[in-house]
Amino acid sequence: MYKRLLSAAILSLSALPASADDHNCGKVTIADMNWNSASLIANIDQFILEHGYGCDAELVPGDTMPTGTSMIEKGEPDIAPEFWSNSMREGLQRGIDEGRVRYAGSALVEGGEEGFWIPRYLAEKHPELKTISGIKANADLFPHPEDASKSAFYGCPAGWNCQITSENQFDALELADSGFEIVDPGSGAGLAGSIAKAYEREEAWFGYYWAPTAVLGKYDMVKVDFETGTDVQHYKDCITSNDCMNPKATMYPAADVDTVVTERFANRAPEALTYLKQRGFTNDQMNGLLAWMEENQADGEYAMTNFLINHEDIWTKWVPSDVAEKVKDAL
Repeated sequence: MYKRLLSAAILSLSALPASADDHNCGKVTIADMNWNSASLIANIDQFILEHGYGCDAELVPGDTMPTGTSMIEKGEPDIAPEFWSNSMREGLQRGIDEGRVRYAGSALVEGGEEGFWIPRYLAEKHPELKTISGIKANADLFPHPEDASKSAFYGCPAGWNCQITSENQFDALELADSGFEIVDPGSGAGLAGSIAKAYEREEAWFGYYWAPTAVLGKYDMVKVDFETGTDVQHYKDCITSNDCMNPKATMYPAADVDTVVTERFANRAPEALTYLKQRGFTNDQMNGLLAWMEENQADGEYAMTNFLINHEDIWTKWVPSDVAEKVKDAL
């Protein structure tokens, strides 16, 4: 019944005209990136900008590199709601220097999160495993699935960028000296499946993962403390490089996940820009929303409706009361 009500709500929402108000927002294009968190945020922005600020808001397909390049060179789309800025830092800075784009705010207020993790139930049973020294001292708790004489560290799938960083960290932490061997999960689904399997059986698991993700929304995991602090410069210069010859262990720094807009849009729609500056999610919030999307096989539009209906406590803090009332009326 709940799904049917949401489906009916979506059909009703799509038929509603933009709210008439005194904001001069005009036509706005929003990049709908091809991963769940970005698509959810894009749909939320479209609905709030259209019904709360009177924008003629349209979603357009997007991805990090082509969207960023198009915004800098062509001035479109107007908004990239979830942009992992480190992947295009130099290009974005050039666009800012030339007065073409700007950062409007943080999509993920804590930044993207990476690390080595263990299940919560394991950390509660063995508190010493919350640190890397405790992990190394108890390597026998993590048997390798193919060779019980070795210990398993589940790495990032081969070919992904995080394979470089996770393997450099593995070497820097000297985990092989404690008997660990990297297990290649084969794919993102394989890595997620290894966590799910461990949880179902309440078995030990140790490996790399990142947030926000549906997996960390569904399974309560604890990030292992490397006991090193965070050396951002060494991470950028060495840990992220295939040519890192002498890696030193460092906690993963937070990845900047921003909302980027064109300068033309920022100047044209200051009220809408203020909304984008205020709009942002914690990783716990997004982890939970992504888990809901996965459990309900929901796309960005369906998840947007669920979010606006059931999480007023979050989104009403981003907008003035009159805008919030217009969005509620549209709902």
